[in-house]
Amino acid sequence: MQDVVSRVPTLSFIDMSKVLVFARGGRTHAEGAYATCHCICLPASEPGYYFWRDRKSGKLTRRSEWFVTKSPQVTVGSQPIDYMVSFTLPRFCDQQLSRTKKQIHYAGGPNWIAKLDTIVHELYHIDPERPGIRRMEKEDGTYSANCHGQRFFEDVVGMVKQYLDSKPDPQAYDFLQYSFAELTARHGGVVGTAFTSFPSYPQRYSEVVNPQPPSPAEMAGCRVEPLKAPKVITQFTEDDLVIREFLPKGSRALVRRGKSRAA
Repeated sequence: MQDVVSRVPTLSFIDMSKVLVFARGGRTHAEGAYATCHCICLPASEPGYYFWRDRKSGKLTRRSEWFVTKSPQVTVGSQPIDYMVSFTLPRFCDQQLSRTKKQIHYAGGPNWIAKLDTIVHELYHIDPERPGIRRMEKEDGTYSANCHGQRFFEDVVGMVKQYLDSKPDPQAYDFLQYSFAELTARHGGVVGTAFTSFPSYPQRYSEVVNPQPPSPAEMAGCRVEPLKAPKVITQFTEDDLVIREFLPKGSRALVRRGKSRAA
């Protein structure tokens, strides 16, 4: 991924030291994403609340406490992490061009190019102008509510071809040509960084506002329900990372935590 951002001008703004790559479980023949881009540098949301209305009168009958949603704090050493990219194993390794819609863009290309497309796809989600996932403009110049679209996919194809046309060292992407079983046979196993709370990982969370803002006039008399927000870890460091070996139908931790973990 560092090689990709160094060779593709559109992605050159990305500082990979602020991007944490980690692995999640995902069986080859199960439905689901091959990879996901997670933004964890979004600021706290504006205060909000849940509310319930009477079906007949439309009158507000009760509401939750005011709350905000926040991003967890993730640091590795002294480096704060702004984005994370997760890859599902073994599903990502067994992705094939012939089994995806991507084949129309890479006619006659090798199966492994679908994996390179996935990598560029996730990097392209990182917004160069603001914290968050890249917004895509519609034909009228306004932003689409959908972060994907035909233009997005075409842009990714163009960057994949641009990267390969730059003649990168084949050793940088050689692993993409092998399936999960082939990688396991060649190297004795496939491992990836994960969080000690596996299969969970840092995600946005809700927090009650304290002190509570005054209630709007329309909510006078509404019953206030305590916000039932699950207790979650909100700060993560390298001590919360572990190396896991991924198997066809599961995974297992290899290194516990802290300084002894693999690079």
